Amino acid sequence: MPDVTPYYLSDPKQRIVMHLDMNAFFASVEQAANPELQGRPIAVTGSGNRTIITTASYEARKFGVKTGMAIWEAKRHCPQLILVVGDNRKYTYTSSRIMEMMQEYTPEVEIFSIDEAFLDVTHSLAMFGTPERIAHLLKARIRASFGITCSIGIAPNKLLAKLASEMQKPDGLTVIKPEDVGRVMERLPIQELCGIGKKMQRHLNMMSIHTCGELGRCDEARLTRKFGIIGMRLKQMGQGFDDSPVIPVGREDDVKSVGHSMTLEKDIDRREDILRFLLQLSEMVGRRARRYGVAGRTVSLYVRYADFFTSWGKQTTLRNYINLSNEIYKAALSILDSVELEQPIRLMGVSISNLNHQAQQPSLFEEERKRADVTKAMDEVNERFGNMSVTFGTLLPDKEKRGSFVISPAWRPKGIRNVDVE
Repeated sequence: MPDVTPYYLSDPKQRIVMHLDMNAFFASVEQAANPELQGRPIAVTGSGNRTIITTASYEARKFGVKTGMAIWEAKRHCPQLILVVGDNRKYTYTSSRIMEMMQEYTPEVEIFSIDEAFLDVTHSLAMFGTPERIAHLLKARIRASFGITCSIGIAPNKLLAKLASEMQKPDGLTVIKPEDVGRVMERLPIQELCGIGKKMQRHLNMMSIHTCGELGRCDEARLTRKFGIIGMRLKQMGQGFDDSPVIPVGREDDVKSVGHSMTLEKDIDRREDILRFLLQLSEMVGRRARRYGVAGRTVSLYVRYADFFTSWGKQTTLRNYINLSNEIYKAALSILDSVELEQPIRLMGVSISNLNHQAQQPSLFEEERKRADVTKAMDEVNERFGNMSVTFGTLLPDKEKRGSFVISPAWRPKGIRNVDVE
C-alpha cells in the first residue's frame, strides 16, 4: 500500500488532487448527534417503512449490511441493527458547511456527491505547505466541528485520488505519488477503479483482463473494436492517466435532466392514488426547473413494481419546451396510459430532459399567460413560506398519501441539483 510520506512537487506542471470522502456519512452524523448510537450497528433509512438502507455504520457493515439493501435483508444479516429515519436537513446542512470549509484551502473544489469532493490544491502549497498538511487540517476541523471522520486520497489526478481515498477507511489518508502509479496499478483489480462497474468488469474479464496493469497494456485497437470510442479511455484508466479538470461549483456543465423519484409508503394500484403521486412528482420537477430557468422537451416516467425487481421506463418527446407542472403531468400521464400495469407500484420517478437553459418567451395566448402567472405566484409563496404552502388540492398533506423521500447523492448545495429536503 502507498505510504503517507510527504508528497513533494518536483514537476511544476504536475497537479495535486485530493479526494475527500466522508465515512458512512449519514450514519456518522446520526451517531455524532446521539451518543447512545455511538459504537452500535445502525442503518439510516428513508422516511417510511418501505425504504431501503441509505447508509450503514461501520459497526453494521461488519455484519454485511450494505447501502441499497431492503430492510428485511439487512435485519437478517444483523438482527440487532438499529434503524434511524434519515434527517435530510441535517445532512445537507453538514455537507454545505464542510464544502465551505474546503473552499478555505482552495477555490478549486468540485462537489462529486453529498459526501464527496475533489480539491485541486496545486496552487495552495505556497500558503499551506504540503497537501498532507491541508488534509490533516481538514480532517481535524471536520472532526472538531461535527464529530465525524473522513478519508482523503492525494494523487496526480482525480481517478487516482478517488482510488487512494478508498484504500484506508475509515479515517484514512493515502498518497499515491507520480513515481508509484505504475506499481499501484499493476496488480489492482479493474473493478477498484471508479467508472468500471459490474457489467464492464464482466466484459473485460471475458477478454482475460482482470487487473489495471493488463488493461493498460491491452492493444487500444482491440479495446476500441469492443467498446467503441471509450476504448482509448479504458486503456488510459488502466495506466492511471486522467486529465479531467477539477470543476469548481458554478462552472459545471449544464445539467442534462431534472428529475425526482419516490418510494411509496405502500404498494398502490388504484388509479386515483397513482395519479396523485404522478402529479406530486410533476410538481416537484416543474418547480425546480422553473426556479433555475430551464424547460425540457422530453418527459420520462420510471416505475418499479411491488416485487422490487421488475421495473420499466419510457419517455416521450414533445414539440415544445415545457416546465409547467400540469404540462409535465399530462405528458407523464400519456406515458402511463400507454402501458398496461402488471403489478401494484412500489416506486415512481418523473424527469424532464432535452433541456433549454434559456428563459422562455411569454406566450402569445392569454390563457397560457394566465396559467404561467398563477404558477409563478404559487412558486413565490412556496419559496417564502415553505414547500407545499400552496399546492394542488389533491396534494394536500396526508400521511397516508406520502412517499419516502431519500436524498439523492447527486444533491448539491447550490444550483439546479439543490433539491428541497424534508
